[in-house]
Amino acid sequence: MSKRVSVLEATVRALGAGMGEWNEMDVALTLPSDPNDEHAAIREAAGLWDTSALKKIHLRGPDALAAIDYLVTRDMSKIYLGKSGYSPVLKEDGHFCDDGYFYRIADDELLAVTSMGPSLELLKLWSQGKNVSVELDEDLHVITLQGPKSVDILETQTPMKLRELRFCHHAQTTLFGKKLMLSRTGYSGERGYEIFVHARDAVEIWQRLLEHGGPLGLMPISWAGLEKVHIESGLMAYGAEATEKNTPWEVDFGWAVSRTKGDFRGREALFALEGKEQVKLRGIVAEHDGEVEHGAELTLDGERVGHVTTPAYSERLRQSLALVHVAPSAALAGTPIQVNGPTVRCAATVALIPFIDPERKRLRAL
Repeated sequence: MSKRVSVLEATVRALGAGMGEWNEMDVALTLPSDPNDEHAAIREAAGLWDTSALKKIHLRGPDALAAIDYLVTRDMSKIYLGKSGYSPVLKEDGHFCDDGYFYRIADDELLAVTSMGPSLELLKLWSQGKNVSVELDEDLHVITLQGPKSVDILETQTPMKLRELRFCHHAQTTLFGKKLMLSRTGYSGERGYEIFVHARDAVEIWQRLLEHGGPLGLMPISWAGLEKVHIESGLMAYGAEATEKNTPWEVDFGWAVSRTKGDFRGREALFALEGKEQVKLRGIVAEHDGEVEHGAELTLDGERVGHVTTPAYSERLRQSLALVHVAPSAALAGTPIQVNGPTVRCAATVALIPFIDPERKRLRAL
């Protein structure tokens, strides 16, 4: 399979990025800037990164809503025009195989923005014999702008009343005179926006955002900086915190499962597994002055109770944090455990996530 390419790749490389592949596309794993400064920019001002590696799938036709509704655990009939919603995508056995955001664009049009799983293939399979088209859109790029000053950076450059756009809502508009879709979504725990823009305009939008936002503290962001934000905000990533071994119950995503809508993929198996969780998604605060290790074993009284899924050291909190999978018996906040990695061994305490802003007030700020 040929590698997917973002039109922003050369622009990002020119910043000095160290690139690596995610979802068949090269992304900026590092930048010359300090990841702690990138972290601070997102929390205090704004950060900018390219998330075009997500798969953008258009569904058009009278059966578009039904196709999406069978794919996901959410009740998509409640996602009205101009709204979006996150949902897991399951295998027939009730475990994850993908996830994403799903946008209601028009009565008979939806946009699925998914991760690394088989959503595209599943939607194409179900569309056979139905009145719906399914199209992967590699021309559509996604520029992510996140942080408390993101609204200040954007609002003078778009004719829409941006401050009235609520979390998980989107609108067709212009930015710097270019037609695009602005969505109040993102993956940071802060107020932020995702800019859905055609390839022909993506580089200009990126450059003008940096020029316009620089005086307000806007910085380009690498995965190294972003991961610190993800962990601090307790944001689950498919492939790390949610894998094909996990159900939504195990990562506390029961809120994204409809109990009242009709059938969906994996429904019967999923509800049969409720209350039978093998692990729970939690955080830990480690007694260490750096980052603990991916995959490090967690023990309680000498018995293995879980492992680290994603670690990060938060310079802002002066704490070594990690997202972890732990056995339900060790999932109570305050439980003392031991971290046993290849080179880092230390004590830790189980914690609820997110580590900051537990009511998600920043995300939904007016």
